[in-house]
Amino acid sequence: MERESLLATLIVLLGGLALQLFAVWPGRIDYGCASRRLERIHWLVLWWPIAPALTVAAWLCGWALSQPDPVPNHVGGLIFIAAAPFAVVGGRALLRAAWSLCHSSRAYGIVTVGLLRPRIVVAPELAKTLDERAMQAALAHERTHVRHRDPLRIWLAQFVTDLQWPWIPAQRRFIGLLATLEDARDDEARAEGIDGADLAAAVLSSLRFQLGINASAATLIGRPEALPARIARLLKPLAVSPPDEESPYLAVAAGLGLVWLAAIALGLSCGARLIGSLLSLSS
Repeated sequence: MERESLLATLIVLLGGLALQLFAVWPGRIDYGCASRRLERIHWLVLWWPIAPALTVAAWLCGWALSQPDPVPNHVGGLIFIAAAPFAVVGGRALLRAAWSLCHSSRAYGIVTVGLLRPRIVVAPELAKTLDERAMQAALAHERTHVRHRDPLRIWLAQFVTDLQWPWIPAQRRFIGLLATLEDARDDEARAEGIDGADLAAAVLSSLRFQLGINASAATLIGRPEALPARIARLLKPLAVSPPDEESPYLAVAAGLGLVWLAAIALGLSCGARLIGSLLSLSS
């Protein structure tokens, strides 16, 4: 069998298995920290189950580098049967990601859309119902979504969550990220001078226009189930946040990079024996 074809099949099988095993991780989070820091924590927690799958993929790539093309081992049909459920989950995630891009922004009163070049779209009907202060509050909130490229981030987060289907903890991590993201954007807008009561009025007015949730768009109201707590939060004085800490993303990426290099080295050194045993069992 061609080396690259077998490599892709094994990545789907073993990487998918690793992803499904770690998708059930509950990912408990301390909610006592500032909203911006909490957003970063939620983002890392959402992606964390992907790391073992990528480590397995790196190990398999190391194995493939040590193999001739085509691979001399006989590949039984059981390998493809076992990989099929994980391929279905991946295909489902791709279809949902593509479908989310086709949703119209007409279902929203005010929304930030666009994965690569985000922009703010406002329904004329909503603009007529908001007073000037509430409208400025809504636009300030959406400008923070534009600044952080949130439509792209939410779209990627939904895709990663769909790869972990059907596990409920993965969906909870995604919902938690959306709620935390809206809180962080509220705080950012309020720190720029927007009154919380004006933003709360804009949120409630926008709710009357929104007919559905689009995972590829950042909306003013976020998830409806988090709405009461969000309104109560907006009506309280803005908490003083500690100085912004350095992003942990670089340190995490460096650590994972070292782990993946080690996985490639292990694949080069001992992958042939383990993969050979797996292929012999499937024959």
